[in-house]
Amino acid sequence: MAELLLEILSEEIPARMQARAAADLERIVSDELRDAGLEFKRSSKFVTPRRLTLVIDGLPNKTPEISEERKGPRTNAPAKAVQGFLNSIGLSIENAIKRKTEKGEFYFALIEKKGEKTAELLKPLIESALLSLSWPKSMRWADHTVRWVRPMQGILCLFDNKIVPVMFGPIKADKYTLGHRFLTSALIEVNNFTDYEKSLEMGHVIIDPEKRRTRIKVDAATLSEEAGLIMIDDPSLLEEVAGLVEWPVVLMGSIDKEFMEVPPEVLKTTMRKNQKYFALKTKNGELASKFIVVANKQTPDGGAAIVRGNERVLRARLADAKFFWEQDQRQTLASRIPKLKQITFHTKLGTLAEKAKRVEVLALNLAVIVRADSKMVRSASRLAKADLSTGMVNEFADLQGLMGRYYALNDGEPSEVANAIADHYAPQGPSDVCPTAPISVTLALADKIDTLMGFWAIDEKPTGSKDPFALRRAALGVIRLVIENKLKVPLLSMFRIAWKAGGYTGNKNQIINDLLAFFADRLKVYLKADGIRHDLVSAVFAIGNEDDFNRLLARVRALTSFIDSDDGVNLLIAYKRAVNILRIEEKKDNQSYQALPNPDRLEQEEEKKLEAALSFVVDGISQNLADEAYSKVIIQLAGLRAPIDIFFDKVTVNCEDRMLRVNRLGLLSQIRDTMNRIADFSQIEGGER
Repeated sequence: MAELLLEILSEEIPARMQARAAADLERIVSDELRDAGLEFKRSSKFVTPRRLTLVIDGLPNKTPEISEERKGPRTNAPAKAVQGFLNSIGLSIENAIKRKTEKGEFYFALIEKKGEKTAELLKPLIESALLSLSWPKSMRWADHTVRWVRPMQGILCLFDNKIVPVMFGPIKADKYTLGHRFLTSALIEVNNFTDYEKSLEMGHVIIDPEKRRTRIKVDAATLSEEAGLIMIDDPSLLEEVAGLVEWPVVLMGSIDKEFMEVPPEVLKTTMRKNQKYFALKTKNGELASKFIVVANKQTPDGGAAIVRGNERVLRARLADAKFFWEQDQRQTLASRIPKLKQITFHTKLGTLAEKAKRVEVLALNLAVIVRADSKMVRSASRLAKADLSTGMVNEFADLQGLMGRYYALNDGEPSEVANAIADHYAPQGPSDVCPTAPISVTLALADKIDTLMGFWAIDEKPTGSKDPFALRRAALGVIRLVIENKLKVPLLSMFRIAWKAGGYTGNKNQIINDLLAFFADRLKVYLKADGIRHDLVSAVFAIGNEDDFNRLLARVRALTSFIDSDDGVNLLIAYKRAVNILRIEEKKDNQSYQALPNPDRLEQEEEKKLEAALSFVVDGISQNLADEAYSKVIIQLAGLRAPIDIFFDKVTVNCEDRMLRVNRLGLLSQIRDTMNRIADFSQIEGGER
């Protein structure tokens, strides 16, 4: 068994492309090896800003020998068929074997394939893999025809300590690599992966991105602790920064005090977005006037010059942010509202000013349900989008809403209104904090429902993996706002109000029902994390446009406990048996059996007891459903198990007496209709015998 080591050295690979490229290279080469009959023990991938590395361990020195017998056509088959078989395996008729079988005499061919040397297979295999590797963006360089993410500088390719002469454009593989661009100029000779990893580390290159992340995190924590500070956790920034350096050197810089008057979110966004710096906080949680920068080299002065340079660059960035902050406060948010007429929300949905009006209509209707102050809701609705015309939000779009809060407070608006402006985009994901304040919840719901209704009305719905307007996220936001705040929001009514407010045209009922179905799918995704079965959600939705999520959730939870019980399992079996009989008989007779059974035509004691049990349950179930006492409904349904079981054991439904048969089918119809008042049990998986 031998080792394959492949490294592609290039100019800097963008950090966002590194992980996928390394994974793709590993997958493509591994698949090609297996297709060639070369199995191996394990593969490992590594990536730095300048190199993609793949090591595959446990490769055989040659492919296994193959001896295979292949059956062909009958010996009396047409000559064309026989010749086609022989051509497919590269044999002449003289080498074919005739053999008699139970089905007649056939041609057989013995195919023997000798093992091929792995070293000879690797060159075309790897060249094919390199050509197959896809980049989000690639380029040609000099006068070469091949493409790579950035100009390629070299290829190292070794198998069993010997060079595999891979060619990619003008570059031919050898056994040499380079260390850190700035810290060493030595050419590194490599014999195997252990040698490669050790030599590169001596050349100030850490090839494992996980090790680089760990070094940055540990060194930053140490520096922060020495300064009495804490680094603010930022996993995505850590991932990105680790992709920018081969030899991370963690340093600490200072922020000029004059900039600490700017909101901390602005400082953190400026440092993160523009400079890739880590923000720090004090022990009491306030933003510190320090930052962490990760350099890509060590310097004789311990990084002092690097820190000064980064402080100077940050100073210029923060000066711009401070300018925007001061300039924006010279105008009130209310005075900015007319500017929303100049900003397009969507070409088919009008301007932000038009959206704000639609949101206001919805929000005022929702305020009654959420019990929010309508005056504050009106103010928050009108001001919510005004910060989109500020210099700060134009520079840092991520701060929309948040800057509106600061400017609203500066204008003397109530804190509830200001907080609603900041919160109305939330929650933006499953881990985002969900608003709970009534004004915030009202505005957040109105904004998201208006967006969803608008895009449904213009038929711009998510398709497959594409969701350019983040409508799935908006629907999940509505679900979380309703469920986590335990609100009774009649969504269908809100959809109709949103439709009217937007003045949309088209098949209103179809579009609204389609939007509700979309919410049903999103609700299944949301509830999956709680272990709630999707088929139970479908069963409750199926009984008739249930649009109160908390009521639906109560039904689903009651149904879950019932289906998990012995009574539930057996009653589901009985239900599906009844429905199957009804479906067969209704199709055969070309009529629907929905009439209630006639008590005077009940002959056997078992059918009389079932009819009595059904009547008793029907009498009590309506009030319990109206009271949303679903656990009581479930208890009532459980009481049907025994009489239904006995009925099927003792009573023949399809008897010869036609009137008696119809009456008993009516009993089955009553079973179906009674159980379907809590959920459509036909949608529930299981129950088949």
